[in-house]
Amino acid sequence: MTSQVLTPARSRLAASYRNLTLWTLQGWLAMFFIAAGYAKLSEPMANLVDLMRWPALAPENMVRGLGLAEIALAVLLLAPLVSWKHGRPLLVTAAAGLLALETIMLAVHAVGLEGGLALTNLILIAMTAPVLWWRAREVR
Repeated sequence: MTSQVLTPARSRLAASYRNLTLWTLQGWLAMFFIAAGYAKLSEPMANLVDLMRWPALAPENMVRGLGLAEIALAVLLLAPLVSWKHGRPLLVTAAAGLLALETIMLAVHAVGLEGGLALTNLILIAMTAPVLWWRAREVR
């Protein structure tokens, strides 16, 4: 077996593709969570209960607060656009927060037998985990 050593040009190209992929995932995650948070803030509770069962079991302030948290974390995912130096740690923190939120909501939807919403959370976890992993490695 031989190990292949990447040339500097190949290494830069791979890093460029990885960066492009991560920014694409960050953009999709930000759009999703801004929309989800906005819905939790603006929709009447009756509509939210029709879409998902769990808001019927939670206080309205908690649902609204969760929407606000989703929007804040989504905006922080894009923080490096403003300041690369200060934005990267905020991005890593936001990705970790979203991953924790997605994991909790996966459990909530799975227990509530909401298969479609549980699958959505699995997809969100699959998108957030690489962002957290690679961006956390860049911060060091």
